[in-house]
Amino acid sequence: MPLTPKTRQVIVNLIRISVSVALLGWIVARAGLNQLLRTARTADIRPYLLALLITVVGLVLRAYRWQILLNAVGARVPFRRLVYLYFVGSFFNAFLPTGFGGDVVRVLEIGEGATSQQAAGTVFVDRLAGFVALFVLALCALPFSADLLPPALIWLIAPLAVAVVAGSVLLFEGRLLRGMTAHFPGALSLAGDAWLGRTYGVITACGNRGLLGALGVSLLYNLSLIWSNVLIAQALQLNVSPWIFFLFVPIAAATLLVPISISGLGVREGMYVTLFGQLGLTAAQSVSLSLATYSLDLVTGLLGGGVYLVAGLVGLRPKADKVSG
Repeated sequence: MPLTPKTRQVIVNLIRISVSVALLGWIVARAGLNQLLRTARTADIRPYLLALLITVVGLVLRAYRWQILLNAVGARVPFRRLVYLYFVGSFFNAFLPTGFGGDVVRVLEIGEGATSQQAAGTVFVDRLAGFVALFVLALCALPFSADLLPPALIWLIAPLAVAVVAGSVLLFEGRLLRGMTAHFPGALSLAGDAWLGRTYGVITACGNRGLLGALGVSLLYNLSLIWSNVLIAQALQLNVSPWIFFLFVPIAAATLLVPISISGLGVREGMYVTLFGQLGLTAAQSVSLSLATYSLDLVTGLLGGGVYLVAGLVGLRPKADKVSG
């Protein structure tokens, strides 16, 4: 008897949870639980609280970036609505077995002022603009930090950053990808009039002004993200050059694209052990740095979940608009 889509999704999620638990358990065992607890007990809470505040402000910045893109395609959604959706999205990103559950919620609950294609297209560009800005910062920082890293890592980071930026330019340009998919079935063609084609039309309709505005806000947001990582290292009393975070944070962010665990748990910690181990940090220090950074998203996710719960209990949660355009 074939499995239903819902059953398959449950199985996939259970596998992701198992992978997260297995990876995290193995990494913690390797690092040593006592060492991790010792690092946590000696941490300075003040830089951590400042990093948490920066993370909360970062959600507001990202909501503003999304508004720039929505305005660019002719959608008009109140800013407070977008801030609400970003906080709620942070909850689903933190607690669902994927790093993108919050994006789906933002599309489904966009409400009045935008079609589903406008919501989906701008959410995609919103995400991509953040990655592009992060890797642009990595390329800019590379000359100042190349002597701090082994050559093998330089050859990993530089081509990856160039590929992300070049691929994004190709995507936003539009004509080449439309031409390549013109003969695909209608539902799969980026040049067609089906949902995918209309959504891609929104992506390319953001225009230079919208894209540049989103990239500008992304640069500001990603600088705040790197600053929060530096503060986490200071809280844990780790001697790591701030320039390193310009290079390692993009790689850590890319691990969220690997859909094999919950919010990258286990995968990200393994990446931190590999990367920061090149700088002389112990496994315990690297895992502590990764988990402390993840805890910022966890706390803001809990805050977003509280907002979502209260909005539902008191009847303030806006209903999703079903307009599909």
